[in-house]
Amino acid sequence: MTLPLPAYEPLPEAPKAASDLIEVAIQALHPTQLCVGMAEIQHRIADFQNEDPKERRRYLKTRPIPLVRSSAGELWMVDRHHRLRGLLAVDPEATGWGYIALDLPFSNRSAVLQALQQRGWLYLYDGRGLGPLEPEELPETLLGCQDDPYRSLVWKLKREGVIKRAPLIPFHEFRWAAWLRRKALPAFNSQQLEPALPAARAYARSAAASRMPGWTGRGQ
Repeated sequence: MTLPLPAYEPLPEAPKAASDLIEVAIQALHPTQLCVGMAEIQHRIADFQNEDPKERRRYLKTRPIPLVRSSAGELWMVDRHHRLRGLLAVDPEATGWGYIALDLPFSNRSAVLQALQQRGWLYLYDGRGLGPLEPEELPETLLGCQDDPYRSLVWKLKREGVIKRAPLIPFHEFRWAAWLRRKALPAFNSQQLEPALPAARAYARSAAASRMPGWTGRGQ
């Protein structure tokens, strides 16, 4: 199954100075994707549970959230969904730091979502890869995101070095997940990735994947 993901505008880079970042309540941010990979969420939760809160705040400042702001001040996050969804499970009142990637001159939710869609900054497929759905079906908060096992699989491949980061490409990991959905893989889920990992590694290293952003041709 091919997911026809749209063309995209690259995300603007974060400002170099920490003083240019804004502190935001994570629970107030609107997601720009329908799903997450729960394997990564569980890993993030474990990391945050074992981390000193002061060290966590310092760390979050080094991973700023690209944000889109409406004229009413509402904020949509265009990245960092997994990290912040894990943090919410540990601290529902947590804050993070972000930067304004785009300021929009209107407050209507539908108009904001249309502007994001035009830039390729929405991921509108559900946890089974079905879509694209209507932008209005996006959850209001991170807690409403579905699980996508293929997104979990790509996270594991990134950790192994099979796929490298491409932070300015919106939904980079979902683009890989869409590509892997076309391949024959054993049954797996976000709690049990192991059955699919050998075949997924081989596909992701292959020459057939060489045009994918983040392809390395190597890894564990």
